[in-house]
Amino acid sequence: MFAPEAPELYPDGAQTFVELTELARPLCGRTRPGHFRGVATVVTKLLCAAKPHVAVFGEKDWQQLTVIRRLVRDLRLDVEIAGVPTVREPDGLALSSRNRRLDAEARRQALVLVRALDAAESAVRAGERDSARLLEGVRREIAKAPRAEIDYAELREPASLAAAPLRLETPTLLALAVFMLPQEPGAAEPVRLIDNRVLHVQPSGRFPVQPTSEEPPR
Repeated sequence: MFAPEAPELYPDGAQTFVELTELARPLCGRTRPGHFRGVATVVTKLLCAAKPHVAVFGEKDWQQLTVIRRLVRDLRLDVEIAGVPTVREPDGLALSSRNRRLDAEARRQALVLVRALDAAESAVRAGERDSARLLEGVRREIAKAPRAEIDYAELREPASLAAAPLRLETPTLLALAVFMLPQEPGAAEPVRLIDNRVLHVQPSGRFPVQPTSEEPPR
């Protein structure tokens, strides 16, 4: 097992950092400035030190996975970055060490993230393509949990994290970050949870042509 101590990766007087520009700005980067500089720096150091053939990262933090894929591409690091589906608890909540900080009621209400993702996916399957209406439905679902406060609920292009167009025509990332508030204001720090789902929007006008009676199927 390769488990370096901090001084091995951060020697005294270290002045070098890895920083991405566009990918680190939206979503979590907006509310956590500098976070992805730290992520990119330590991951680059680990990849250069361990020299793995494959490195695996979870899709729960989609922005982090996107940042790492981009830095590997930009720096031409010889490693394959594999994303794996979000691991979930039996009731569907995305697995996170932060879940342990939720009291029983907050833990119950935290399932609103999954319900909001499900609602958006169902709307897309029913034909909804309007970004504003989709996000309105997501916010309406999250509002059903009194202790959930939205940090962000956004539709983004999965690879570039650019803002989704007003009308969706291609697969689109729905990214959520929600603060679960303590039962008594000031009694504890809010617990910030994230989750996401790629909504598989089909381009309009690309449906199989049904054969007519004059032209039998081939």
